[in-house]
Amino acid sequence: MDLGLSTYSFPWAVGIPGSVPERPITPVELVHQTVKHGLHHLQFGDNLPLHQLSDSSLEELIRTAAQSGVHLEVGTRRLTKEHIALYLGLAVRCGSPFLRVVIDDNCFKPGKEEVIQIIHSLLPDLQAAGVVLAIENHDRFPVREIEEIILATSTQWVGVCLDTANSLGAGEGVREVVEVLAPYTVNLHIKDITIRRVSHKMGFEVDGCPAGKGILPIPWIIEQLSQYGRCRTATLELWSHPESTLYGTLAKEASWVEESIAYLQYIMRQAGR
Repeated sequence: MDLGLSTYSFPWAVGIPGSVPERPITPVELVHQTVKHGLHHLQFGDNLPLHQLSDSSLEELIRTAAQSGVHLEVGTRRLTKEHIALYLGLAVRCGSPFLRVVIDDNCFKPGKEEVIQIIHSLLPDLQAAGVVLAIENHDRFPVREIEEIILATSTQWVGVCLDTANSLGAGEGVREVVEVLAPYTVNLHIKDITIRRVSHKMGFEVDGCPAGKGILPIPWIIEQLSQYGRCRTATLELWSHPESTLYGTLAKEASWVEESIAYLQYIMRQAGR
């Protein structure tokens, strides 16, 4: 399993609503960051939508990645036939073996049966493109429903982008998520977290942290996914709580990337022995 970076490794540098740097990190700069850290995979998520790039910017990204030995992976959100058709074209253009998708968008929250119908309509296009649709577990759908969606459509052309934290929003822990979704996983999102009880004892706070500093059983997750041989890449994502200034937040984010990569590379070397 190869480690890679993502636009969600640097969410503050990319920019989030209400907090956008004066000069956000560019797609080409993300390629350079990937090379700087000795990695060869870079995933673009919906926080830096590829379809909004100009054709010349997209070509520059693809050319720079190819020259740098960086493999691009494509992601988006909103599982409609029209939107996925657009992103399948981008996945082919970027050489991405899968298209990671979050089903929901702001005002688009289809039920399980509608999702199955949409994916059935997409199967000929997925097969023609040679791209696997990688559904990300993301808040609303319990993992058993995601499994039912895959089994009702195609285990060959539909898989999972397994996120290690998102299913907390569906009331599910990482061990349950891995045990159900590991056989279908084509990409892993490593997002470590801490959970602590609030001072008044009536509730919990969930925060991100550098990989290896939280509650995530990362060696166990990698071991479980390795048994199936389908997950080829692990992507670092970070939830970093903002500091008092954007400069401080960006500095912390960069530091967490460094710390996380060092830990994950060590763990993956151990797993490869």
